[in-house]
Amino acid sequence: MSKTESLSRAGEGVPPVAEMKSAVAGFVNEFKIFKEDLQTEMTKQKERVTMLERKTVTAARPHLSAATDFDAPHKKAFDAYLRSGEDDGLRGLELEGKAMSSAVNSDGGFLVDPQTAETIKSVLNATASIRAIANVVNVEATSFDVLIDSSEMGAGWADETTATTETGTPTIERISIPLHELSALPKASQRLLDDSAFDIEAWLAGRIADKFARAEAAAFINGDGIDKPTGIMTHPSVDNASWSWGNIGYVATGVEGDFDGGEAIIDVVYALGAQYRANASFVMNSKTAGALRKLKDADGRFLWSDGLAAGEPARLLGYPVLIAEDMPDIASGADAVAFGDFAAGYTVAERPDLRVLRDPFSAKPHVMFYATKRIGGDVSDFAAIKLLRFVVS
Repeated sequence: MSKTESLSRAGEGVPPVAEMKSAVAGFVNEFKIFKEDLQTEMTKQKERVTMLERKTVTAARPHLSAATDFDAPHKKAFDAYLRSGEDDGLRGLELEGKAMSSAVNSDGGFLVDPQTAETIKSVLNATASIRAIANVVNVEATSFDVLIDSSEMGAGWADETTATTETGTPTIERISIPLHELSALPKASQRLLDDSAFDIEAWLAGRIADKFARAEAAAFINGDGIDKPTGIMTHPSVDNASWSWGNIGYVATGVEGDFDGGEAIIDVVYALGAQYRANASFVMNSKTAGALRKLKDADGRFLWSDGLAAGEPARLLGYPVLIAEDMPDIASGADAVAFGDFAAGYTVAERPDLRVLRDPFSAKPHVMFYATKRIGGDVSDFAAIKLLRFVVS
């Protein structure tokens, strides 16, 4: 009888060395079994991949994309509608998004797919327009109301014994901004639409964006409010010394149709209330900007300074300058320069959707696309904008 057997019979444990050897042997055995099972599974997977690759090559199928294009169904359906007028795809879609909630409109128009709509929006925002510095709001109604408190609420000092008297009550004014329909009517030949190499969406977005950008930029400056936004220059203007609500105050240059040095620029800056000057900007066209670039102060320094970084606007007396070509040229009695906090002074209200209606009948053999967008604009704070008028007084 060995010493190990004697210890085991006596109820004592197996020595640690023997126990370790037994555990290692069991682990090695289990690992071999796991390795064999893994090799078997890998062989099966390899056979499946080989079978799929053979089927793919045989049918000349395109490779599957790793990413899912969630806009692809609407893009394909909208492209089919533009090219051939087939609207079954659009009617079967349900859009998910804040800007567009329905694919089919009651009057037969369809919402532009998200990619095209974003293209148009970026072009509009990049255009030299009051839109770039105004307050832009999205609305779902036919008009947008701005509430203005243009009066001062009364206040007074009180002590422990004197009775407090009633103070003045503020008044709230309502400015209603109706939305008007802005439309574009580009056309293309059916042969061009049938050409698969022609990017119909990019072309349509470019034409609509160009048309809408120029039309709304002009309306924000000179619009008469009849079926279009009300422009800044449409409202009556008065000498800033006698300014009242409902009018836009102006400062005279002191010379008929010209500058009398740079003092008038300084005057129009400080004619604006201090609460508006922090976010104020100059607005003028290119000809006026060319004349202002030549103005110097008493020490011979230019009042105009170019932006120090790429994309930064030029500055006049430290305030950014927006070049809007629809502003009037310098002339006798012209209000060629506007200065103010346009985010407070002018509001642009628009519906977020753009509709496109395909018309293959009115201009055969061409197909016309009737695109519409609803937008409005008006002065929302008459104290936030001042004008520079080229008159003696």
